[in-house]
Amino acid sequence: MNTNENLLANAIDSEKAEFYKQTYLHVAMAVLAFVFVESLLIQVLPVEVIFGMLNSKLTWLFILGLFWLGSMLSNKLVFHENRNVQYAGLAFFVMIEAIIFLPMIYVASVTVSSDNVLLQAAILTLCMFGGLTFIAFSTKKDLSFMRSILVMAAFLSLGLIVLGAIFGFELGLWFSVLMVLIASGSILYQTQQIKNVYGTDQYVGAALQLFASVMLLFWYILRILLRARR
Repeated sequence: MNTNENLLANAIDSEKAEFYKQTYLHVAMAVLAFVFVESLLIQVLPVEVIFGMLNSKLTWLFILGLFWLGSMLSNKLVFHENRNVQYAGLAFFVMIEAIIFLPMIYVASVTVSSDNVLLQAAILTLCMFGGLTFIAFSTKKDLSFMRSILVMAAFLSLGLIVLGAIFGFELGLWFSVLMVLIASGSILYQTQQIKNVYGTDQYVGAALQLFASVMLLFWYILRILLRARR
């Protein structure tokens, strides 16, 4: 539990600067690790295995379940007192993200590689993340009210995704647009949470929260761009 002494909101400017530097450095490191692991998986795994993740309902539901359980475990680990355990939690979450992204990244890199759709999605995600971060740091409005909205939206969207996987219906463009809005709201909320309720030593946990929201944003921006090229 954070005490008033180590809360970032009560820290001196030099401590805040160090915390933010470490947080966003770890976000960048997580993104680079994701790219490395994703590239390795694409090179190592047979194409049949990758497409099997898309074509098998049971396999995809298993992956979704793994992602949900892994997310909870990672969130617990990154706030552990031991720094090595925190890094293990972040690394584990990066691995899970790489697995769940694998089919879509493969499709984007192989079937529409000439359009540079991955680069376009990455640039759009980076620009939106930068703009949302600026808004979160500059606004004086309390965004804590967004928590209940985001939690409810997360459960509803997860339910729709599971139902889509079970019954084989595709969630359309408007669902992806809605998820982009949810991911954007999550970045705003998490950034303000970092400012107000995190401790100065919790930059690994803060980095995981931001990385998760950025990857959610990237996922649905990429889905929208892929859908536009059909």
